[in-house]
Amino acid sequence: MVKVDTTPIWIDSGEQLAELCQRWRRQQALALDTEFMRSRTFYPRPALVQVGDGERCYLIDNLAIDNLDPLRELLLDTRVTKIMHSCSEDLETLERLLGAIPEPVFDTQIAAALTGMGAGLGYAAAVKELLNIELPKSETRSDWLQRPLSEAQKKYAALDVAWLPLMYGVLIKRLRERGRLEWLQEDCAALVSAARNPQPPELYYRKVKGAWRLRGAQLAALQDLCAWREREARLRDLPRNHLLKENVCMNLAQRLPKHVAALAQPGFEGRALREYGETLLQIIRRAAERQDPPPPLPQPLNRREGEWLKLLRQCVSTVAEQEGLPAEILVRKKELETLIQSPRPELQGRLRGWRAPVIGERLLKVLNELRKEEPK
Repeated sequence: MVKVDTTPIWIDSGEQLAELCQRWRRQQALALDTEFMRSRTFYPRPALVQVGDGERCYLIDNLAIDNLDPLRELLLDTRVTKIMHSCSEDLETLERLLGAIPEPVFDTQIAAALTGMGAGLGYAAAVKELLNIELPKSETRSDWLQRPLSEAQKKYAALDVAWLPLMYGVLIKRLRERGRLEWLQEDCAALVSAARNPQPPELYYRKVKGAWRLRGAQLAALQDLCAWREREARLRDLPRNHLLKENVCMNLAQRLPKHVAALAQPGFEGRALREYGETLLQIIRRAAERQDPPPPLPQPLNRREGEWLKLLRQCVSTVAEQEGLPAEILVRKKELETLIQSPRPELQGRLRGWRAPVIGERLLKVLNELRKEEPK
């Protein structure tokens, strides 16, 4: 095994960063991670960027460096693969910090799943299984925005990138042996695309529990209230539920109150009611007058469709066992439900890629057979 020096190297000047980034751009791959805080904000607050080059571990103090352009250019250099683990939040953090999302990405959590190691494997578990190295987890709840960081924090942050290059070497070999490297590249490209194209505020109402019960003006009100909450949360940098809880949005949409006083309810009263009660009332009034309410959302599966879901999941389990893959990496329950509820079932989203010949086409065949058996 290649010897890795896990001693953290602290980088807090633009000159150091520029010199290192110039050197790193000559490498084929680099380990990358971030530390951030998010307890009371909508966006992650970037606190540290870690880079591992396979030999040393570097901690970039983004709070101290004014010019982070060299790091931004490095992350956008498509000649350098960025090795990360479970990177969704890290991509968001880097976009917040640099206005850039790294590409290409090699996510070791996805790679581990595609080599049959299980879905959602944590970093420490992956390091243990692949390299037989135990990692401490003592600093997971640290305040990463404090300065100076403790030596324990620095050591922990360094270890988050220390072993990624070695894991990358093992995993890429296994993926190539199984003919699944392109699968990994496709899934990682989808992660990058999702980070670059977050869901529009107008679609957040679809996530609200029980929204399928609403129709017409009620559903229009829920859509507009959720869209307002999303935009306002981003503008104020507040967690969505600190601004307006989901159940409050649902309750207002169901009742369609006509006066500010009627808006009041547990979770929306006092200062919040005074501050934006009138705004919400105007949103509800306009929604009630909309000529284009959103179409009803799909209802929960009925009994017959529930039986179909069981059969499709059995098909997924069979294929997953044959392929040596976790079922979760093949298809999600929600994707199966969407397939069942579609009037004309077709492969969508992730099922259009490498999953189409592996599982998607089989699911369509099973579903079409079930539909043929349905009583006229």
